[in-house]
Amino acid sequence: MNAITEKQLQEAVENFAFPEAPLHIESYGNGHINDTYLLTFTANSPRILQRMNTDIFNQPVELMENIMNVTTYLRKIIVENGGDPDRETLTVIPSKDGKPYYKDSTGSYWRAYILITDATSYDQVEKPEDFYESAVSFGHFQKMLADYPADTLHETIKGFHDTAARFEVFRQAVSKDIVGRAKDVQEEIQFVLDREDVTKVFGQLLEAGELPLRVTHNDTKLNNIMIDNKSGKGICVIDLDTVMPGLAMNDFGDSIRFGASTAAEDEKDLNKVSCNLELFEIYVKGFLEGCEGRLTEKEIELLPMGAKVMTFECGMRFLTDYLEGDHYFKIHRPEHNLDRCRTQFKLVKDMEEKWEQMAAIVRKYK
Repeated sequence: MNAITEKQLQEAVENFAFPEAPLHIESYGNGHINDTYLLTFTANSPRILQRMNTDIFNQPVELMENIMNVTTYLRKIIVENGGDPDRETLTVIPSKDGKPYYKDSTGSYWRAYILITDATSYDQVEKPEDFYESAVSFGHFQKMLADYPADTLHETIKGFHDTAARFEVFRQAVSKDIVGRAKDVQEEIQFVLDREDVTKVFGQLLEAGELPLRVTHNDTKLNNIMIDNKSGKGICVIDLDTVMPGLAMNDFGDSIRFGASTAAEDEKDLNKVSCNLELFEIYVKGFLEGCEGRLTEKEIELLPMGAKVMTFECGMRFLTDYLEGDHYFKIHRPEHNLDRCRTQFKLVKDMEEKWEQMAAIVRKYK
């Protein structure tokens, strides 16, 4: 997407129902996809303003419809349970014409939220308690939405976790080799080709009716949980762009690939990269506690496979983007996507070596 001009930013600010003119506007966060700003005010709590990336989310109206429907449903449940909906789910700020988004004069789509204050999201696990709280929160998210009709939600990214389809896209990227990089990453390409069977596991089980379709978050990284600064408890699941029909194991697995890794997602030194089984166990315990019995026996049994599939899929996506010229994920250095890919593949290999231990941990908490 094109860089945002000052005029464009000001237009967006002026067209949302903010309580007053902002005192200060600054870039915020380090997300890969959307452009995010923090707006501070003289006498009101801060707001978040985002330009949605329509190169990736090409149906922004449907995306915001999902978010409005899910957050409205969650607010009702939170109130029924005696909670605080303003802190326990996202609050969308309407544009001045009453819509949950604003389309500016250049065709860009924007949305705004109230910032949840006195709470923090962490990019990496700083202490085990935070990872446990994120597990409980994402499990609780599954529990609260267990009766929501998943098939009524839009797919904000078609086939987002259709791993078999992503494998075919990867093969095409290798075949086309549009920027001439394939020759230098043959080892990584072979790693993917050797594990084609991993891409088909969940799709076959879903088609056979052995797995239920659920409302899933689909981006369950630690930094998508707000943790209360005083209590240390996870209070809110954020970044709902990819909330859509999916599988519980995928949500679990994405958390493990991100949070149970001993290194950053783009670590260059692969000797630092492994799956921490203590953190894996902490997450299994918290996630199943949060779900409160709403998962089936089959889903629970497949949690380790969820970790492997999501880590493998993410690595494959990073490698695909690298082969296609880095057009999807934001990069901050040459070969950034290649570094990301290699960390994921190292994690996959480590999980394969620890497979029986991971399965035993899951059985312990069934």
